[in-house]
Amino acid sequence: MSEHSLPPEDERTKGMLPELVATRRRLRARADRLVPHPGPIEGEQSTGAGKSGTLRAAIFGVNDGLVSNAALIMGFAGASQDREVIVLAGIAGLLAGAFSMAAGEYVSMRVQREVLERVLHLEAHELGSDPEGEAAELAEIYERKGVSPDLAAALAAELSNDPATALDTHAREELGIDPDQGLGSPWGAAASSFVTFTVGALVPLVPYLFASGTIALIASALITSIALMVVGAMTARVTGRSPVQAAARQFVIGAGAAGVTYLIGVALGVSVVG
Repeated sequence: MSEHSLPPEDERTKGMLPELVATRRRLRARADRLVPHPGPIEGEQSTGAGKSGTLRAAIFGVNDGLVSNAALIMGFAGASQDREVIVLAGIAGLLAGAFSMAAGEYVSMRVQREVLERVLHLEAHELGSDPEGEAAELAEIYERKGVSPDLAAALAAELSNDPATALDTHAREELGIDPDQGLGSPWGAAASSFVTFTVGALVPLVPYLFASGTIALIASALITSIALMVVGAMTARVTGRSPVQAAARQFVIGAGAAGVTYLIGVALGVSVVG
């Protein structure tokens, strides 16, 4: 193996790098191009937990818990099942969904983190093996952004003097990765998904823990509807969209899913044989 040759696993990763970067650029290109324009501001903007994936997992977790367990419970209620059967189904749906969400988030974030760490490792290898070539590549990136060739070369050379700064800059400019926040915590995402799914799934189940029949059905539908609208409004605070529209959208989607399963339960009239 020559001095600058890569191990087989790094060669495979290097072969995937153009495809990964191209995919990222295609996804970015799908969004409308945003340019600076006047408008209301609320101080410095920060993505915070959103970048790590924890906030995203929390939003999806509570929404999935609400919608999936409400739909499950309404399906059994539509089939005129006993209270004990509905409670059992709700608890089973809660546990299965919470563990499934947590496991899925952990695996997803873990794989994403490992891929990004691998790409960063490869970039560090390339910076150590061919610093001049990497500096020229960085200068080319700045030129594509409109920086003059001389200034781009000088900027790239200055940033390449310190190895840590060079790696951080290449990660951000070439790979689109924030080394400080962009990798995320698999355990944080998994725990957030588990807790929020559980909280969401409990909402439609609570009335059946204390009542049965039509009273429990109406109470479950009512508090689930309120919870869906609250989640929608809270999501709007993060996205900057209209809270009313977000709440209405969340309600329509959740109520639609629960209504369909309720009608299916009524049509099937399933009876459980002990």
